Amino acid sequence: MAYERAEILAGAAILAVAAGFALYAVRGSGVVGEPESYPLTASFRSVEGVSVGTDVRLAGVKVGTVTALKLNPETFFADATISMRKDVTLPVDSSILISSEGLLGGNFVEVQPGGALEVLEPGGEIEDTQGAVSLITLLMKFAGGGGDAAAPEGETATP
Repeated sequence: MAYERAEILAGAAILAVAAGFALYAVRGSGVVGEPESYPLTASFRSVEGVSVGTDVRLAGVKVGTVTALKLNPETFFADATISMRKDVTLPVDSSILISSEGLLGGNFVEVQPGGALEVLEPGGEIEDTQGAVSLITLLMKFAGGGGDAAAPEGETATP
């Protein structure tokens, strides 16, 4: 009888730990929206390394999450929807860019606030964007001498 009770208690403990991990994973994945948040949109030339659930940071502090990514068939840019914390209001001239945590780290979305007195309304668009910079492209430019130096004499390099 004591053996069965110990098995039941061990099973219950394992189920409680599994439920805790599942709750942590769902909250951290960005699938469940933050209750105290508002949406903003931005269009990027490239969102390489960014996916739904990627952190949005301001001064290194997480202030939101990327909630949707889709290709705009008219502009061929990637339209991103982000969920910002309600207590963080951004001026209308703020900028947003994709930054890297380092050579081996992942990418995140960084918000840089502007200086305007007006603030972005829920559903507003951040117009000043900078897409992801490819490390391979940078290395190719560096190896090739960059810019016009790589063009044969008498020709100009095309950007």
